Amino acid sequence: MKRKLILILVLVAVLVGAAYFFTHRARNDADATSITLSGNIEAHESVVGFKVPGRLAELPIEEGQLVKAGDVLARLDQGDYRQQVQIDEATVGAREAELGLATAGSRPQEKKAAHQSVLDAQADYELKKHDLQRYQALYEKDEVSAQVRDTAAAALKRSQAALERAKQNYDQVLEGVRKEQVDINRATVRSARQALELSRIKLSYTTLLAPITGVVLVRQAELGEVLTAGTPVATIADLDHLWMRGYLSETDLGRVKLGQVATVKTDTYPGKSYRGRVSFISSQAEFTPKSVETHKERVTLVYRIKIELENPGHELKPGMPADATLAVAPAR
Repeated sequence: MKRKLILILVLVAVLVGAAYFFTHRARNDADATSITLSGNIEAHESVVGFKVPGRLAELPIEEGQLVKAGDVLARLDQGDYRQQVQIDEATVGAREAELGLATAGSRPQEKKAAHQSVLDAQADYELKKHDLQRYQALYEKDEVSAQVRDTAAAALKRSQAALERAKQNYDQVLEGVRKEQVDINRATVRSARQALELSRIKLSYTTLLAPITGVVLVRQAELGEVLTAGTPVATIADLDHLWMRGYLSETDLGRVKLGQVATVKTDTYPGKSYRGRVSFISSQAEFTPKSVETHKERVTLVYRIKIELENPGHELKPGMPADATLAVAPAR
């Protein structure tokens, strides 16, 4: 009986002690004015590649090399692209010459031919006119039929129409080609110039420039490879602006805000701290499903946050472990 009583007393003492411990711990967490997070340093990375296909002819970079924005990272063989530019330049020249000829008027031999056509049509008209007069006189003397006279009249009308067409053609030749043709030539010139501009743009795409200042982390291509458009050539990390990946418990989620100042320290430089700023707080929990309903498991949910860091001396490196301290108000 005494043994059972002792066991009951021990069990009650353990429960009371545990309750006191967790209650005291929760109070300490709620009264804390700072939150410490552990995580890793990450870098903003840019994976770069060509916009056009081709054979890799130059690759003057190595992994770990520091490059500045605008530096040449790689260059494709430009032979085919330069040839296309020359072809398009010749096409533009030919189209502009055609437009110049159209707007300046027709050539002298065309004017001479059109004038001769007018003279021939005029002579034929005069001949048909005299024929009608002769047949009209004979018809009045009843020496030819009306059909012969009407045939001569119809021939005169056709000759007159041909003369008018010849005169119109001659006027058009004197004025140059018709406006519609000039508009067509101008549209052709514009199309040729646009094709030339596109060829020059594609030629510029054969040179790959660094989009940011940073360090070459990975070189994914080698000299002589035939690359398709978009194939990764190199990965560049911006070491001037790094960020720390950390995880925040659900109970502390409401105590941290975007833009909040953080102090980051690393084991590599224990006596030095880096000023940071919270730039991202995930809206979804990680590691624990959202469907969990019990309070015991729900408080273990964590949310990923990002703390932006300035790194002008390049002391911090991607992958380096770090601790961040955020000053917060006591939880109510």
